[in-house]
Amino acid sequence: MVKSKNNNSYKNKKAMLKPTKPSAPVAAPKSRRVTNVERSSYFARREAAKVLKSVLQGDAKRKAVGSIKTLVYSPSVRNKKATFALVCQTLKYLPIIKDVMEIANVLNSKWKRQEELMYIIVYDILFGQEASLTGDAEKYLLLRKGPLQSALAKVLARKGAKRLEDLMAEYHINDDARKPRYVRVNTLKLDVETAVFELAKEHVVQKDDMIPDLLVLPRGTDLHKHPLVTNGSVFMQSKASSMVAAALGPKPGWEVIDACAAPGNKTVHLAALMKGEGKVVACELNKDRIKRLEHTKELAGAANVEVLHENFLNLNPEDHKYSEVRAILLDPSCSGSGTAADRLDHLLPSHTSGDADGGDVGRLIKLAAFQEKALIHALSFPTVEKVVYSTCSIHQIENEDVVKSVLPLAVSYGFQLTTPFPQWPRRGLPVVDGSQHLLRTDPVKDKEGFFIALFTRNTGHFPESPREVQRDSSSDNLKHESVKRHSRRKRFVRSLPFTRISKLYLHRR
Repeated sequence: MVKSKNNNSYKNKKAMLKPTKPSAPVAAPKSRRVTNVERSSYFARREAAKVLKSVLQGDAKRKAVGSIKTLVYSPSVRNKKATFALVCQTLKYLPIIKDVMEIANVLNSKWKRQEELMYIIVYDILFGQEASLTGDAEKYLLLRKGPLQSALAKVLARKGAKRLEDLMAEYHINDDARKPRYVRVNTLKLDVETAVFELAKEHVVQKDDMIPDLLVLPRGTDLHKHPLVTNGSVFMQSKASSMVAAALGPKPGWEVIDACAAPGNKTVHLAALMKGEGKVVACELNKDRIKRLEHTKELAGAANVEVLHENFLNLNPEDHKYSEVRAILLDPSCSGSGTAADRLDHLLPSHTSGDADGGDVGRLIKLAAFQEKALIHALSFPTVEKVVYSTCSIHQIENEDVVKSVLPLAVSYGFQLTTPFPQWPRRGLPVVDGSQHLLRTDPVKDKEGFFIALFTRNTGHFPESPREVQRDSSSDNLKHESVKRHSRRKRFVRSLPFTRISKLYLHRR
């Protein structure tokens, strides 16, 4: 028995020393090749996270660096369509996502630094495209998919909601603000009939009933990569925005100032209305926005636009360079409250928590002061026949109140309020004489809130020289009175209970 045992041991050792033939290699687990769709989605999530971070930081500081569209459609973002969709959808579900992530407790110190990216991935896992998830952050959260789904169920139960739709209603998430796709034909490059013919090959197209160069397509129509858009033959511009330059109605050969021009859609619309003749002086103070303005000018082929990197308020009405200016378009910085739905501002944390208005009262007062000063300056150009003052705001303090405060001065210069688009049904609030001449668009009925005031001057009332306006003591008194009225309004606004102000001026309908 012992001998047998030793023999077996010897054979085993010999077998171990004997070289063996290489066996067929065992297939190692190969990493699956990433598809183009997955790669595109991976980068879109990273780009969306950067945009979302800017949006949320701007909202927290009440100082936005730009709207979602402005940030997404900057040259640095490659996959614009997917990035825009991800940012919008994540914002829409953000209150739910935050609650779910808190309950599931999925963020450690490492991933906390990429919080915005985690929001976007959680959106994709719970509500979006889980199939295209690749990347370390995605793998980390996919391993925690069970706790995330369990947390979502707890949120549903806590809110007493049976379905996700009920939960969205509980969070006041509304997606009914979508409007038709409006596009303005750039008649510097293309006539309206040809644009209709080309677009109708793929889409249902109608002509707008008010603005001759504006076309209407079904809501949700995506034209960002359409050749007519990429070559500047057609601009994606809303109806209310297109009404502003059309209300001014400059004629070919005129000299016009666009006081606050960037990004330039209204600027090149003016150039097109003037058929490329005359000159549009486009003022813009912000250096970064100048680049966008220059790009818009080149894209539109608007050779009669002169971009001026200057504050409009620094332009001297007495300067001979502006002695032939006949019209001014003033679309100054404003609260943007009328286009908040389009920008999804109502989904930002400050809006969903209900505390946005509290911090906006002081901002609105400052904006109104700047708007009033700019409008007074526009009216002081001695050869100007038309001035359009417009905002994308729904607040009375930025609209009717500004017009009311400068109207006596405007009258002293020979201006009067004129009715733009008489067929339009919605007019100004009855808090100023001539409110029937003012134009408003409604954020509910028209899907955006704009305000337009058109001042026209009696051509027989031009001063003999620019200095006459400055020497006119009555005009100086009116300017002084306007300043005093604004100071009184500031004190009045501050003295009112905020709830009353918010109901009257600050809330979307």
